Amino acid sequence: MRYALAGLLFATAPFGAEAQEATFTTGLATEINPGLFDCGPGTRASAVGEIKSDDGTVWTVPAATNYGTAPFATDLFNECGGDRLDSLAELDLDSVPIMDAGGSEQFTAYVFADNYFELYVNGTLIAVDPVPFTKFNSNVVRFTADRPVTLAIMMADWEENLGLGSEDNRGKAFHPGDGGLVAHIQDANGATVAITDDSWRAQTFYTSPLNDRGCLVVDGHSRDSSACSQEGVDDATGYSAAHWAVPSDWMMPSFDDSIWPAAVTFSNETVGVNNKKAFTNFEDIFDTPGANADFIWSSNLVLDNLVLLRKTAD
Repeated sequence: MRYALAGLLFATAPFGAEAQEATFTTGLATEINPGLFDCGPGTRASAVGEIKSDDGTVWTVPAATNYGTAPFATDLFNECGGDRLDSLAELDLDSVPIMDAGGSEQFTAYVFADNYFELYVNGTLIAVDPVPFTKFNSNVVRFTADRPVTLAIMMADWEENLGLGSEDNRGKAFHPGDGGLVAHIQDANGATVAITDDSWRAQTFYTSPLNDRGCLVVDGHSRDSSACSQEGVDDATGYSAAHWAVPSDWMMPSFDDSIWPAAVTFSNETVGVNNKKAFTNFEDIFDTPGANADFIWSSNLVLDNLVLLRKTAD
């Protein structure tokens, strides 16, 4: 089944879908949008593309999004025309809009995403990242909900080489980038409700670039690209991408995420945020003593480009 979202076409899986084999595309996608957002000179364009797989399915890369149709998360640090706070102490929390995810209890989520996120709470989309690619930014989102709170986050590691999960970087025309998400969710009293750690579930839906399809190991709901090369190249002729259809109910509290692998944690150093003010200005909330949030992703921080994350907190 395919349907349109925010003007883009992408594949979805029906309710109760069994484990899927990968569907493959080869080469570059066709650009359908030159950029969701323009941050000016020296930044990378958040372009969107479409590509047809071997079985005829049309895929949107790096992701079909709700950018431009859903509310933007409030800035903590945004060099692309937004607020740039020096610390959490400068945040006027009362000025942050409260999004309605049902219920009456108030919560606050602090988020740093590499690159783009969409946040669902109890099945309701409440905020999206205002900066899809670069420069790196961080955000705060307030919302009302009832417990248990199901947090579902779509993460996309953006790309310049559409369909091949890579960018011109480190002296190579096709260099795969990496992703990562760190978040801390608190209640109205400032008590921790959830932090990103290995108790979350993470599933991959787009992996690229692949210089050899045989390196990808799919076993049930495990989609393991750890044996695939992460080396940047100047010629990606013949390189592939693997895609899986996104379940249409993946964000709902009723979705059974026990079939997904556990999220894998990564250090601040591995993700490379120690020189990014969007993170370091707010280490007191992301690396809170006693509630130190980890960066999380699927098992492959570099090649897995569209990752869905879930956690239900009491």
